[in-house]
Amino acid sequence: MALAAGLLIDQSLLDRVEKKYGAAAKQRFVDWQSLIENGKSWPEAEKLERVNNFFNGNVEFVDDIILWQKTDYWAAPTEFLAKGAGDCEDYSIAKYFTLVEMGVDESKLRITYVKALALNQAHMVLTYFDSPRAVPLVLDNLKPSIVPATQRSDLQPVYSFNGTGLWLAKSKGSGQHVGGSDRLSMWTELKLRMLESPF
Repeated sequence: MALAAGLLIDQSLLDRVEKKYGAAAKQRFVDWQSLIENGKSWPEAEKLERVNNFFNGNVEFVDDIILWQKTDYWAAPTEFLAKGAGDCEDYSIAKYFTLVEMGVDESKLRITYVKALALNQAHMVLTYFDSPRAVPLVLDNLKPSIVPATQRSDLQPVYSFNGTGLWLAKSKGSGQHVGGSDRLSMWTELKLRMLESPF
């Protein structure tokens, strides 16, 4: 299987993952590959549910400073799965790339930076817009249920982005387009790393 990021998941990669990270990591890759391949024909609602459940159920939340010894690091999906751990950005990024690989139009997906009001801290979620003016659905590692943003009063949107654009938030809607996502250095660095090395 070849991912949009240019990574081919084959036996050689699986062997390297197992050697470096162990059998559990290899199994996460096998399960991920199966999810993507089997899910290409599913309705979008099922894709969202399955991908959200896969990452929320198979990967542990660990802060960047503990996992990567950096205050902020956006892991590639392969790094996230290999380690079996990551923070909210990593969940959102992995869900985003997996759904795109399964055939969900990139224009329907945005990685959304929010303030988690109850925790009083920055947080990141993946949002899905069924149509450009729709209230987005929120895929979150903190809450397993996918619900409309209007039902997430605990989140205050700040900005969102995908592979093509950057938006400043306007309440729970789509926001104001302010340019290309290449304005986000962490996003640009992540995409370059994904092209250079799987993990």
